[in-house]
Amino acid sequence: MAKEFTVIIEQDEEGYYVSEVPELPGCHTQAKSLDKLMERTREAIQLCLEVAGKGRPSTHLVGVQKIAI
Repeated sequence: MAKEFTVIIEQDEEGYYVSEVPELPGCHTQAKSLDKLMERTREAIQLCLEVAGKGRPSTHLVGVQKIAI
């Protein structure tokens, strides 16, 4: 059965898309297009899982909040 991971996608000032996988600390990548970003994100997840011993961390994303200061 396929594992599902949450992916947060942002766009930086130079137009690059940046993805982060909160369940896997340090798992992030970037690309110029969303299609390439998702391809690279899948690769990054696979590599992070290999390093972690294929075990999925017990944390999960609860939500994203904005805070005004």
